[in-house]
Amino acid sequence: MNSYIEASNYFEGNNPEQIASEYGTPLYVYNERILRDRMHSVSQVITKYPYTANYSVKANTNIHILKIALEEGLNCDAMSTGELQMLFKAGFPKERIFFVPNNVSTEELVFALKHGVMTSLDSLAQLELFGQCCCDLELAPEKRTCAVRINPGIGAGHNEKVVTGGKKTKFGIAEEDIPQIFEIAEKYKLTIAGINQHIGSGFMDPQPYLDAVTNILRIALQFKNLKFIDFGGGYGIPYHKLDDEKPFPMDDFKKRLEPILDDFVAKYGSAPLFKSEPGRFCVAESSVILGRVHATKQNNGHLFAGTDVGMNVLVRPSMYDSWHDVEVIRDGKVVPRNELVEQNLVGNICESGDILAKSRPLPKMERGDLACILDAGAYGWSMCSTYNSRPRPAEILITEKGKVKTIRRRETVEDLMRLF
Repeated sequence: MNSYIEASNYFEGNNPEQIASEYGTPLYVYNERILRDRMHSVSQVITKYPYTANYSVKANTNIHILKIALEEGLNCDAMSTGELQMLFKAGFPKERIFFVPNNVSTEELVFALKHGVMTSLDSLAQLELFGQCCCDLELAPEKRTCAVRINPGIGAGHNEKVVTGGKKTKFGIAEEDIPQIFEIAEKYKLTIAGINQHIGSGFMDPQPYLDAVTNILRIALQFKNLKFIDFGGGYGIPYHKLDDEKPFPMDDFKKRLEPILDDFVAKYGSAPLFKSEPGRFCVAESSVILGRVHATKQNNGHLFAGTDVGMNVLVRPSMYDSWHDVEVIRDGKVVPRNELVEQNLVGNICESGDILAKSRPLPKMERGDLACILDAGAYGWSMCSTYNSRPRPAEILITEKGKVKTIRRRETVEDLMRLF
């Protein structure tokens, strides 16, 4: 593929140079059409049985993104009380929120209990603490309802740092400890309404996920009267679009998932609510970053193009060695990929690891060009920092009608000073 942003009409007829000039760089640019399409797709993963897709908001907590998720009928997962409050502000009722924290304080559990949010406990210690909180609050038995996170013993993901299932990860309760779940539940008169799991993030082969679903459904047979079973998320997206990488095989995945559910329902005697919790799949492809090339240089035979997109703006390449396709825009138009030169696309942070694309064949960049970094909507702005005292970037949304609007203003140095 020569250009994804041209093939997808990403800017909906808007000139990216004009956008960059008006809103400044670095800049997160979202496409509402793509965002809604991906959210609708995950809402249809299971159609035969009761099902909800819970958007995993840690991927992107922008209030405007959350409101679109609400409009698309998604529920949401939250990992902190901060994310809970973001969801309340976006308009989500407590019934559409699932709190799935790990290693949280008494205060955070009490916050969730007082707001009536269903909470999953990640360890026996946290389940015990939850029970103590219920007693301290003198909650009636019908309000002492929770879920537990099971470690499926299976993990998958694009990097070992995002694998969340398996014997080496910190997440979930091991299967051999399930009898203790029941003991703690009896001690504090808790009702275990659901179980959940998560194997990792960014996998393109659905088989490990299907294996994990089969496994947790086997485990679910040990629990009576479950209201829901959450399989987790992690569906990947094609980060190598310019090399024609194929997308996650969603249709094939759905076909292979259904008979697994059929078998469980027959054994369990009823169908509880099934859940998934996609994050990356919902939002990653809906955003690009526009960054300005401010300098080019050659060091010992290596070409460098220096931009204002540092690891403070997009940390994934530095943190996970993640690949993001890059397109070069000059005078508002995509530079054809006919002649490619190996270059290093770097940021403006004082770290040797501040590299967006290492030894990457790209159209030779010039000062003033725009580097358009694809698939930045997940774990992009949500993982931004103010390292080197650089304010965080603005976010804009191109609506389905092609209008451009600000959905987060650019941070200022004055903002950085507010807490002193």
